Amino acid sequence: MNITANKNIFVINGKRYTYAMYVNDAGYLQHAYYGKKISVSDVHYYINSIGGRLEPKSDDKNYDMAFDTMPTEYGFFAHGDYREPSVIIERKDGAAMSRLKYKSYCITDGAPDVKGMPHARNGGKTLRITLADEFSDTHIVLNYTAFDDCDVLVRNAEIKNIGKDTVILKKAFSCCIELPDDDYKFMRLCGAWAAERTPVVSRIEQGIMKIQSLRGASSHQSNPFGAFLRNGCVEEEGKCYGFQLVYSGSFSITAEKGYNGAVRIQGGINDTNFGWKLGCGDNFVTPQVALCYSDGGLGFLSRNYEDFLREHVISPEYVYKPRPVVINNWEATYFDFDNEKLFEIIDEAVELGVDTFVLDDGWFGKRNDDTSGLGDWRVNDKKLKGGLNTVIDRCKKRGLKFGLWFEPEAISEDSDLYRAHPDWAIGKDGVAPARWRNQLVLDFTRAEVVDYVLDAVSKILCEHDISYVKWDFNRSLSDFYSRTLDNQGEFAHRYILGVCELAEKLTKAFPNVFFEGCAGGGGRFDAGMLYYFPQIWTSDNTDAYERSKIQWGTSLCYPMSAMSCHVSACPNHQTGRTISLYTRANVASLGAFGYELDPSKLQDDDKCEIKKQIENYKRNESLILKGDTYRLSSPFNGKEFCIMRVSKDKMRALVVYECLRGRRTEHIIKLCGLDEDKVYLVNELGISASGSALMKIGLPLTSLGDYESVMLTLEVALS
Repeated sequence: MNITANKNIFVINGKRYTYAMYVNDAGYLQHAYYGKKISVSDVHYYINSIGGRLEPKSDDKNYDMAFDTMPTEYGFFAHGDYREPSVIIERKDGAAMSRLKYKSYCITDGAPDVKGMPHARNGGKTLRITLADEFSDTHIVLNYTAFDDCDVLVRNAEIKNIGKDTVILKKAFSCCIELPDDDYKFMRLCGAWAAERTPVVSRIEQGIMKIQSLRGASSHQSNPFGAFLRNGCVEEEGKCYGFQLVYSGSFSITAEKGYNGAVRIQGGINDTNFGWKLGCGDNFVTPQVALCYSDGGLGFLSRNYEDFLREHVISPEYVYKPRPVVINNWEATYFDFDNEKLFEIIDEAVELGVDTFVLDDGWFGKRNDDTSGLGDWRVNDKKLKGGLNTVIDRCKKRGLKFGLWFEPEAISEDSDLYRAHPDWAIGKDGVAPARWRNQLVLDFTRAEVVDYVLDAVSKILCEHDISYVKWDFNRSLSDFYSRTLDNQGEFAHRYILGVCELAEKLTKAFPNVFFEGCAGGGGRFDAGMLYYFPQIWTSDNTDAYERSKIQWGTSLCYPMSAMSCHVSACPNHQTGRTISLYTRANVASLGAFGYELDPSKLQDDDKCEIKKQIENYKRNESLILKGDTYRLSSPFNGKEFCIMRVSKDKMRALVVYECLRGRRTEHIIKLCGLDEDKVYLVNELGISASGSALMKIGLPLTSLGDYESVMLTLEVALS
């Protein structure tokens, strides 16, 4: 990786990509090239021979009205460019037009430390280019951070008020990139509760395509990731670009095809109802965006994102650390539990080989259903005789670690906290709040609220031997109003900054506690949360058929090790479908593994099978933590699901295949990612073959019925 600057031309070279910009004759920073790696001389050729044709001439009388054909690096507003802008800066007279010109640059070691927000860490170099607005006393610094170990380029913007008067940021996107033609399709991850991250692909036509969340969280419905696919792009072939926000709040990603055929892609904080005051000397920092170019299809894109998130976002203390195999009591008991019911689960779990027992919702306050108690983070010792320590002691005596569920951002109206501080709930006096799951949300824009939750959760963690925390968030924001904010346009972003502050303080104060994120399942599965939580509950839907689709979509841009995946009871509590214990475990093994059922109700044969499943998972865990993903067959074809993990050294591999629609004949599955010249033993089939044969000819699979599956392990045969 290197960054060069020569005569106002800037070139960033990664392992397999080049990103280039230049300052044109009129002083505007222009995008030149983003794609397969080329030489600096090729960049100069592009700029001199092609770049000038993509923009008007500065001596043209109509130059000011032709900015909307220029491939600018950060879009300005209302002065000849009619495309969606990257930034809107409103001055005290109400004027907001802008025109951003190049001012200076510098190159620094490392990634910027984006204080208060998740961000890339560990190494890299950063090119910082400063632009000055011609119409306001505002400077914008564009950051470009490149790394040696992955083909991901991280961008964001810093907006500085260098004048005396306050300005209002009405929009502040993180970055803007220009693709020179329209031969692209837009892939985004859509869905709903229990059906998260379904890939949806549409051709980009003239106008604006947009994905967004206005829920205060990245949401079940829309994920802060988009891929832009050249025609012909498939799993392991073709060209595409990825755009992934390192952010967990309300967001927006847009793709705008102009009348000249070029496509502008940008995104960041959602600008709906956004307005941020910048006083004299104030600086606003936007969330980071991880860009990735792939000439090896979606598979190469995914593997680069997985490497980037593991090496530069997820906590280095936990990213490769073996994950606890947990058993969670939620679907076993829901709210209806006492000491004896929990003891039965704990005692049986020990015999199965489980590492950690996690006590879910219902252990605190007056919490026997979902109508009360949230916010009262005190142990209900009437429900748990002797308090939490009786359960923890039972775990310790049996050799288990103990984990606990919290929902730190929530409050019940029937709670001591609400009775004492009703104003701490988000809402406006005189307006009935919108409710969901019988709860409201705490106003995390207020420091005293964050401090209260920090103290309450810390007290529980200090007074008890807890090694695992499940952090839940079961409803979206709705009433975007804080009683203490002067400027309500800052509410949504300040809320997520409060969440980040709490997560940062808790994870630093309790470095030996493993934190898992959750938001009613997968409602906040994003790169921002992965900065604090090394794994996230992938979805409340644990049905092995539905999970094959959810995990497939999630794998497009997130590490497999970040997906918390549990085997649950059948008939499944979300869908009513019955699938074999073997298949449920095979699908769940493609992530951080665990169980969500009552082991005391299992037959002896099932208990024996679970013991083997846990042993198998631990044997293969290094592949889940450190390997590469190859998606072999999509469950969205309605016929089969197949994913493969391959070790970095190509010495081992894991294949999970689920038949979604029964096959009466033998089936061939072609593998990927192996070393063509190595000979592999397929342990379960007793077959030895070269990597070349396994990838070009394939593996035979016997006929399978609906939802039947196989798990295959490969290792290089001893010579």
